[in-house]
Amino acid sequence: FGGTITTVGMETLGWYRYEGTEDCEGIGREMERMAERMGGTTKWPYNDSTCLDGEQFKLVADKLITDAGVRPILHIWVVEVLLDKENNIFGVVTESKSGRQAILADRVIDCTGDADVAHLAGCQYSVIDLQQSLGVTTVFNAANVNTEKFLEYTSKKPATYKDWSRTWQQTTTGKEEELRSPYLDTEFDEAVKAGVIPADKLGSLGGSWSALSKAGEATNLNLVHMSGVDSLDVRSLTSAEMEGRANVVHALNGLRHAVPGFENAKLRNFAMTVGTRDSRKIVGRYNMTGDDVCNQGRFDDAVGIFPEFVDGYNILILPTTGRYFQVPYGCLVPETGANNLLVAGRSVAGDRVSHAAMRNMMACTVTGQAAGVAAAISLKDKVSTRSVDVKRVQAELARQGARLE
Repeated sequence: FGGTITTVGMETLGWYRYEGTEDCEGIGREMERMAERMGGTTKWPYNDSTCLDGEQFKLVADKLITDAGVRPILHIWVVEVLLDKENNIFGVVTESKSGRQAILADRVIDCTGDADVAHLAGCQYSVIDLQQSLGVTTVFNAANVNTEKFLEYTSKKPATYKDWSRTWQQTTTGKEEELRSPYLDTEFDEAVKAGVIPADKLGSLGGSWSALSKAGEATNLNLVHMSGVDSLDVRSLTSAEMEGRANVVHALNGLRHAVPGFENAKLRNFAMTVGTRDSRKIVGRYNMTGDDVCNQGRFDDAVGIFPEFVDGYNILILPTTGRYFQVPYGCLVPETGANNLLVAGRSVAGDRVSHAAMRNMMACTVTGQAAGVAAAISLKDKVSTRSVDVKRVQAELARQGARLE
């Protein structure tokens, strides 16, 4: 449990909290607070965001699951859905070491990140062209880092978000350009010139660092990227896993050569899996747009808010102005396909620019909590998830502490 935090090694639910951010509340913030109580957090380098210890967060997620009375089942894959004659979903079929089994449920929420269940249930969706899709990342952690020496180096050679444009040619609103960023990339240029890493690997190396520990660990090193990887093709993903690990070796060699504090660093671990950023997007009752996320979209069926934070497809907007948009229930509801199926997480309905906002982990917690509440109320009221009273959903979310305004 813990998703991208515990499997990919991305140890921040929300790293965007520069001064002026109006953030969501709800289950995502609850996760951060519980992690802090359990001693599993550190401060993000340049703002008020929280870094999560990915290993400790496994315990946080386990506790949340246990305390909520959830019956957990890991190590299974959904391979088929169960539909009645009226096209109502009433469960899923799984494959695992235990064999082929069925899990029956009156409501199903697809949190796979790839709309796997929605795909099997006949819901309409889109997939972005592979050449335009976001890259994948092999995150890694390093040990034996002289963190004091490294912080002294980054203080003397500060990076900003303007520096990101050297690699990604990003578009910003301008206000992001001078904000401090934990970013490394010219260091790999130096390593190439010195013959430490091959020149043909340079395009894959560069990005952000995150948490530093008193034990000399640098975690969530988001420095190895690959493009043209199909997140829905196991052969493509397998190749990316292997290539990513090989490139981590080059990245670490480059850090040892060019970054003070990393001279004696060694690999602590690779992430459990390569991190992907986009795949299927359902066609929803409402499909979010770039205008919604960049111009404070407001909706009568709002089930949460998210700050004006857009990160992807060469766009970077940080929420320093207090602006935010509402998240509509309609983007969780498939327009076609099975009844009583909701989709939460990055696969909610919307265009590319809206995806660059909604794919972020804290936004995923907003849609996840909303889907769970909507499913529960639809069951209690004996109506479908397409017909549930949104005002009842909103009232319960507000009672739970989620922000709607």
